[in-house]
Amino acid sequence: MTGWRTPAARFLFAGLALVMLSQGAAGAQMQAQALPSVTLPPQLERVLADYEKAWQNKDAGALADLFAEDGFVLSGGAPPVRGRAQIKERYTGQGGPLCLRALAYATEGSIGYIIGGFSRNKGEPDVGKFTLTLRKSSADRWLIMSDMDNGNSRPR
Repeated sequence: MTGWRTPAARFLFAGLALVMLSQGAAGAQMQAQALPSVTLPPQLERVLADYEKAWQNKDAGALADLFAEDGFVLSGGAPPVRGRAQIKERYTGQGGPLCLRALAYATEGSIGYIIGGFSRNKGEPDVGKFTLTLRKSSADRWLIMSDMDNGNSRPR
């Protein structure tokens, strides 16, 4: 049993462990990618469609208007912002191709959420995920109370 104590054997063992770990991480990523989309009710689908359109058009004002007056943006790598004015400022100059898909949702009274994934273009693998917490306005319209997102890969 002294063979495993040699530097070459330890190196081989460490290499095999790294291969197994990387395959496990890749398998977990592929498994997460395979989560199916769910169909949202029209009022919630409107939230995602309006978000996509505003983001694609780089329209920070339209994006901010999707939020409750005291809503939050909780972006990775940046401090939280609160309120439509700060949200508009955060999103100014942001945007581009975006495709959102829902993985789960629920509503109860005037509170709801959507959990989903996003890609740059329809049919492409998700590059990130998000949660939207929602609050229904007095005008019976769902508004975003908080938007939290992050990428599917770690920053380099």
